Amino acid sequence: MVIDAFSSPTAGIASSGSMKAGQQGRSCGLISPYLAPKNQSERFAFIAEWYDPNASLLRRYELLYYPVDGSVEMHDVKNRRTFLKRTKYEDLRVEDLFIGNKVNVFSRQLVLIDYGDQYTARQLGSRKEKTLALIKPDAVSKAGEIIEMINKSGFTITKLRMMTLSRKEAADFHVDHHSRPFYNELIQFITSGPVIAMEILRDDAICEWKRLLGPANSGIARSEAPGSVRALFGTDGIRNAAHGSDTFESAAREMELFFPSSGGCGPANTAKFTNCTCCIIKPHAISEGMLGKILIAIRDACFEISAIQMFNMDRANVEEFYEVYKGVVSEYNDMVTELYSGPCVAIEIQQSNPTKTFREFCGPSDPEIARHLRPETLRANFGKTKVQNAVHCTDLPEDGLLEVQYFFKILDN
Repeated sequence: MVIDAFSSPTAGIASSGSMKAGQQGRSCGLISPYLAPKNQSERFAFIAEWYDPNASLLRRYELLYYPVDGSVEMHDVKNRRTFLKRTKYEDLRVEDLFIGNKVNVFSRQLVLIDYGDQYTARQLGSRKEKTLALIKPDAVSKAGEIIEMINKSGFTITKLRMMTLSRKEAADFHVDHHSRPFYNELIQFITSGPVIAMEILRDDAICEWKRLLGPANSGIARSEAPGSVRALFGTDGIRNAAHGSDTFESAAREMELFFPSSGGCGPANTAKFTNCTCCIIKPHAISEGMLGKILIAIRDACFEISAIQMFNMDRANVEEFYEVYKGVVSEYNDMVTELYSGPCVAIEIQQSNPTKTFREFCGPSDPEIARHLRPETLRANFGKTKVQNAVHCTDLPEDGLLEVQYFFKILDN
């Protein structure tokens, strides 16, 4: 049973395990009122925040997740009340549970800000790392294959953006190589075309990404690590497909260059805003590991991906973007909920008459109809339902530029 406390945080049934005043957590002043999980019923606890648009307040909850049956439970921290009784919820996975992530629980987007107990911190947080994965200009056309390798290796992509580097930005990135004889060649190469920067997460991410990359020289990689990224997609020691940070310190410095913590945009995105249409890969497709496959399909159908970026949209942004469908499409509310339920990836697609041809390639909005009538389309191959149909595409030719501008000019700034 779901307590309808989302709309009224003081509603609900008082928790039988109410918290005692003065209890202190790691950093947020709260420890779970429950005992450490038993083996037969493992449970992970997080502190989460939800922005209540009606009250213009951030509300804080303890979120409990039970992997044995995929159920969730929530407690209002301030009021010490049960907010959501333990309820099975199939759209949340252990892989989604890390600090800083946004998760969707019954249409409410929660930000995980801390661990709720020591057990969860030990089990899920002790070895989690973020590092930079940079696809270089020579391998951008193989981004789909590289992202597929990243997903299959257990990484979560938490940020993604195609960008171009100025000479100064390239010099800041390659500052450690300034005295090397090949420095100028490095700078010239990294500024010769777009790159795709990603923030990726997993246990021991720095070492595991370096292992997946293979030796820096692609020729050596082909003999020593033939299944690695550089062996498969690189040419030599400079044109070697992708980059990975060497240490925790360099990962932090490099990610700050591409994804500034100050909220700035970093290097310029690559959107051209001409002869374009918009594609959005929806959150369910991202969480199910379809991003790489969809990018490969788009490329193989001869569409040019001229800009790409991951966004975490809030409800207000989604409602603004989907406003044209309000009162017209019966699935409008579900469409809104889906698009802000997790990260999505927006793409600027270029081709002559791009809206018509790309819209045809996406197929009918209902994947079941698509599988019968247009089995080669994106929605036929990757969609599940009319709402979770893998991709959004621009419907009207005159809206292509507007939708691209919404993501790559308005939201990106």
